Amino acid sequence: MSTASNELIIPRRSVLYMPGANDKALEKAKTLPVDAIIFDTEDSVAPDMKAAARDKVAAAVQSGGYGDRELTIRINGLDTEWWRDDLESAAAAGPSAVVVPKVNSVDDVALIEAVLEGANAPDHTEIWAMLETPAAMERAVEIATSSERLTVLVMGTNDLAKELRAGVVPGRHPLLWGLGRCLNAARYAGKVILDGVYNDVKNPEGFLAECVQGAEMGFDGKTLIHPTQVEPANAAFAPGEAEIEYARRVIAAFDDGVAAGKGVITVDGRMIENLHVANARRALAIAEVIAQRS
Repeated sequence: MSTASNELIIPRRSVLYMPGANDKALEKAKTLPVDAIIFDTEDSVAPDMKAAARDKVAAAVQSGGYGDRELTIRINGLDTEWWRDDLESAAAAGPSAVVVPKVNSVDDVALIEAVLEGANAPDHTEIWAMLETPAAMERAVEIATSSERLTVLVMGTNDLAKELRAGVVPGRHPLLWGLGRCLNAARYAGKVILDGVYNDVKNPEGFLAECVQGAEMGFDGKTLIHPTQVEPANAAFAPGEAEIEYARRVIAAFDDGVAAGKGVITVDGRMIENLHVANARRALAIAEVIAQRS
């Protein structure tokens, strides 16, 4: 996210994909402590269930049964026969966003936006663009800056690894250049960016390590494929108690120093500048929003 003082903070620590044709999964999502849900009509839905999934996720979005969770719909890719019907249905349902796989260019974003507007989508329905191809890596800044309606970038790390013929390995070293490139594009454009999924749901240690890596890199949250991943992601992408306590001390020391006319202000032996204070204020703001939601 942008670090501007007037930034609207929306926690997106945990963003869970839920298969749109699975009634049990749609019901389960109502009970999970997840920040956002991606109701999926793409990878998790068989071709003969696409129309049914489209109707189910639209009904879920309009049901009012998901509390303050942010609700989005992932449509099928622009190279499929289903995408336009998916997008028009989503426009009518009015989710927080439509999640579009394999966005490769500014033209893709323009097409999505035109269809949404032609279908009278409400202004609050944003575009979340999935970046998961070599083309998207090369055009990340162009895509990120192409539309005000596009507010979130989502890393599609599985497809990116496939396209690159790269290994899916601990530490993700074959993908780090692409992750960094897209993260930089998001920050340049003032957009949110979500890390990709972790596939091995039976390896909680590996998942946590990847969450920590993503948070350290600067991602705003992580996309998830299983309910057991929600709470670890929530913890990893939120300010911890030590960070909150330190942020309070930084702000107090800075305010006291300014009031006293001090030229140099330190906390724990480290010089404090405006950028450190801005980071501290943002950490406290995030913690406050999360506490309110909890």
